[in-house]
Amino acid sequence: MSSVNKVILIGNVGNDPEVRYLDRGVAIATFNLATTERGYVMQNGTQVPDVTEWHSIVLWRNLAEWAQQNLRKSMKVYVEGKLKTRSWEKDGQIRRKTEVVAENIQILYRPEQYRNNVQRDEVQGANDEVVESPNDEAQANPETQEQGGFFNGLFRN
Repeated sequence: MSSVNKVILIGNVGNDPEVRYLDRGVAIATFNLATTERGYVMQNGTQVPDVTEWHSIVLWRNLAEWAQQNLRKSMKVYVEGKLKTRSWEKDGQIRRKTEVVAENIQILYRPEQYRNNVQRDEVQGANDEVVESPNDEAQANPETQEQGGFFNGLFRN
């Protein structure tokens, strides 16, 4: 039986995407995404605070260019992708970082400050509009792109 590496997050963009280009002109964007579990009060009156997790998001090709034009800090987004851990050596120590390589992203909410700057055809006048990213299968990381599969297209329109 094969395994599944699937991540779905809904959270707030922590910083504007940083985009760079590889030697062959391939765009790669990175940004941080915050997801928060709300705190609560236990029956005995103990206050449990909010817990925020920060996720490193990586976008490739068309999706990276789309993010550079459309994503801004504090927007609420839906991110779908897979986990990937990379490692490198620095100062004699092995370092590791786990990232979400996004395959699909949608803007769920734009703060007021960004709504006026959006192209007319993207916004239908609603406060909680959904703006979808390009749905190009080839936009994912070329080294990890798989053809077909059970989840291929399951969450896409």
